[in-house]
Amino acid sequence: MESRNQTAISKFILLGLSEDMDLQPLLFWLFLCMYLVCVIGNLLIILAISSDSHLHTPMYFFLSNLSFTDICFTSTTIPKMLVNIQTQSKVITYEGCLTQMYFFMIFAELDDLLLTVMAYDRFVAVCHPLHYMVIMNPRLCGLLLLLSWLICLICSLLQSLMVLRVSFCRETEIPHFCCELAQILKLACSDILINDILLCFLTGLLGVIPLTGILFSYSRIISSIMSISSARGKYKAFSTCGSHLSIVSLFYGAGLGVYFTSGTVRPSRKNSVVSVMYTVVTPILNPFIYSLKNRDMKGALRKLFSRGSCSQ
Repeated sequence: MESRNQTAISKFILLGLSEDMDLQPLLFWLFLCMYLVCVIGNLLIILAISSDSHLHTPMYFFLSNLSFTDICFTSTTIPKMLVNIQTQSKVITYEGCLTQMYFFMIFAELDDLLLTVMAYDRFVAVCHPLHYMVIMNPRLCGLLLLLSWLICLICSLLQSLMVLRVSFCRETEIPHFCCELAQILKLACSDILINDILLCFLTGLLGVIPLTGILFSYSRIISSIMSISSARGKYKAFSTCGSHLSIVSLFYGAGLGVYFTSGTVRPSRKNSVVSVMYTVVTPILNPFIYSLKNRDMKGALRKLFSRGSCSQ
């Protein structure tokens, strides 16, 4: 049997969302607008929280970190995609692809863990309101954030290092607009059993366990809300969780869509289209959900805009 050349490759080809040249200008302006909306919207959330002392609480501390994560998450993929469309080049270097994949995993996993921590925060606020500030003290909040970062950094680094042992027989084409671990592994021509085992293990660790924690928190929250006698009290309790629950539904709904479509043997562009919901649309909607459904956030944004107009 003739052995195949398994020398290290120097680049990958990102095929993007479509090969239709007539669609490229539309895709460029569409994703540029979406990226700007995401960055500006999440940046406004961060500025509003940092400038309003009434929002210096654990809930908004984690929300500002979620907004920062969403900015970084979209920034790992969309700028490169826009450059490729504008220059009509689909090339990404091997090193650049692994770097993008590493940071993509960090911020995707950090999004997941922050949503889990925010679910715990809502659980304490609804089920133990009298002890909320004692339990969710600044030290615990900082520790939870630090632990989330450490877990994401270590897990992403471990998966990226494991990709270095994978051989590719030739310059490969990725039917995606970014370097995603599952898509890259499907293009390997060496044994990836260890990579698949690690991927499944970390998917359970960073996907199933956090989701279970979120579901458990909300089962206790709903039980506590149902025990409240007044309708006004039920509405007030549920309103503190509505925005977070909406974001969790979007994040995991899109994430499960990506997971099931990536289960095909051969990668296709359908996977990348579904990934748009996960990587772009959800981070865009987060600031709108929190600003439209949250009275305190709307007040902070009004103060922020009024300060800006007065300073001019």
